[in-house]
Amino acid sequence: MFTPEERTRLRDALVARARADERVTGAALTGSASRDAEDRWSDIDLAVGVAAGADLGQVMADWTGVLYRDHGALDHLDLVSGAVAYRVFLLASTLQVDIAFAPEDEFGPQAPTFRLLFGRVGDRVPAAAGSAEAAAGRTAELIGMAWLYALHARSSLARGRVWQAEYMISGVRDHVLALACVRYGVPAVQGRGMDQLPAEVTAGFCTALVRSVEGPELERAFRAVTESLIAEIGLADAGLAGRLAGVLRELAGEREVPDS
Repeated sequence: MFTPEERTRLRDALVARARADERVTGAALTGSASRDAEDRWSDIDLAVGVAAGADLGQVMADWTGVLYRDHGALDHLDLVSGAVAYRVFLLASTLQVDIAFAPEDEFGPQAPTFRLLFGRVGDRVPAAAGSAEAAAGRTAELIGMAWLYALHARSSLARGRVWQAEYMISGVRDHVLALACVRYGVPAVQGRGMDQLPAEVTAGFCTALVRSVEGPELERAFRAVTESLIAEIGLADAGLAGRLAGVLRELAGEREVPDS
């Protein structure tokens, strides 16, 4: 298990490497360290800008070699968002290291958690996740994903696929909780802000927890989470909630096997 001191030393070493790499145009802390909110379990989150004339893939490969050779990396995975590539490493110490590699024109805050260490942000950086525009877009996306999960919850139940039904019902719940996170201005990704929601908000979701994969229990949880979804949509867009309420309640009540 890594210690906070080991984490700090490694982060400092990576920042020093970024300063020494002529292909890197800037570096920033992201995640909890950017807002001085680290705890014992926090990982390392960095973002680096890569010069326009450099091969971003080669930069990633070179940094990856250093993580494996010098810092005990065991495995990694890649996540891509637009032109930004996120490489996530698992170290033998159980420390997670996330490094975002962005073309220099798109190096900048993708979320409110961004503290520039050196260099400059790019000219084509999208609106930060904390902006009103981004929040509206995120809300619309979450609403759409919630009713999509609800559609599949209905068909899973009708087909007797109880484990898929549990997955879909829980997916509806998680998206509704994410909607509440957006509304309260806390992180909505991967449940990071859910524990920051007021107790009176999260208490209402307890009835939406699936307690078994028995048919009646799945149906009960589906009805409960559907009402939570309708209520949360109403707080974001009353007109949309009015248009969707009837069909959402029908999804949670109808049990005929739909067409494939």
